[in-house]
Amino acid sequence: MKRLRVGVIYGGRSGEHEVSLASAAAVFAHLDRQRYEPVPIRIEKDGRWALAERAPSAMSAAEVIEHARLEAGRAPRAAREVHLMARPSEEPLLAIDRKGGIDRKAGLARTDGDDHDSAVVQSMGLDVVFPVLHGPYGEDGTVQGLLELANLPYVGCGVLASAVGMDKAMMKVVFAQHGLPQVDHAVVLRGEWERNRAAVRDGLLARLPMPLFVKPANLGSSVGISKVHDAGELDTAMDLAAGFDRKIVVEAGVAHAREIECAVLGNDLPEASVAGEVIPSREFYDYEAKYLDEGSRTVIPADLPPAQVAEVQRLSKAAFVAIDGAGLARVDFLLGRDDGRLYLNEVNTLPGFTTISMYSKLWEASGVAYPALIDRLIALALERHAAKQQLRTSVL
Repeated sequence: MKRLRVGVIYGGRSGEHEVSLASAAAVFAHLDRQRYEPVPIRIEKDGRWALAERAPSAMSAAEVIEHARLEAGRAPRAAREVHLMARPSEEPLLAIDRKGGIDRKAGLARTDGDDHDSAVVQSMGLDVVFPVLHGPYGEDGTVQGLLELANLPYVGCGVLASAVGMDKAMMKVVFAQHGLPQVDHAVVLRGEWERNRAAVRDGLLARLPMPLFVKPANLGSSVGISKVHDAGELDTAMDLAAGFDRKIVVEAGVAHAREIECAVLGNDLPEASVAGEVIPSREFYDYEAKYLDEGSRTVIPADLPPAQVAEVQRLSKAAFVAIDGAGLARVDFLLGRDDGRLYLNEVNTLPGFTTISMYSKLWEASGVAYPALIDRLIALALERHAAKQQLRTSVL
């Protein structure tokens, strides 16, 4: 059986670059080489695409982040630049070696003057793409749009669901339209905050009870998020969030909240995993609690009554369908300890994907091991793409 050539795209321009490396390392380590031929495509922090000489090594997220700190300021690694053509092609990936010298066996050679200006161009086919990108410029529909132009099958949500899943403000609009439970909130534009801080501050304090959570609308991994306990902390939190995005989401907190998560897998008929609970080492599950502290822990399955588990699963699938999800997503909830009410927090369309990430652990507890999960996601990508090819593109 012919192996499928799987382009694994990782890294990216976002603040979650390092987390993406850890996720990609797990994917490379568990892709069945008898079924798949992996192609490592790394997006550097400056946005350059490169055909990596080797896949990222398996490290924990904390180790990858520390490695990135050590690498900061060093010259970029030498690698062949790579470009994905924005049109359908049998060989859509172009790898260019500009280091000089001609190797005609590698592909088409073009010379402009002496050897120092020479380039070797190699075209390459891909059967499916597995984006392992977290945050803006990868999880938000931008890369998905490029893959649509190239007419390539790809793992995960499409352009619309990816964009809505990244933008917490628009996500809340969609949830409200579908009658899904969520906390009271407000959306503030950065320009509005900068022009009239006092009026915005007074409006938020009058409308929403403490404590508040202040978030950039378009970011993940809890980057830029603050918990505000009193009015004196609000300005600092707003300034922090405004430094990451032009839209700021301010949410009312849930008293004594538990953080519940559920994983979704599928296309038009999604399945939901068992529910899990995150018990953060800090006051809430911020970036440090997720990746740097060792005190945070997860409980899978969560200690919930069966009826509440069923409701978590129902709402997870409803949220996935509401944003027109495909492939995978992790759905996060807040559960009030006092009243037992569930509040939908967000849908993460490309969640952390290491073997110890919540998404994969939830499916492992549901009977789907990590290698089988990769197989399912690739099959779902091919299924969705095949269905799309049946659509008419002309009235003639």
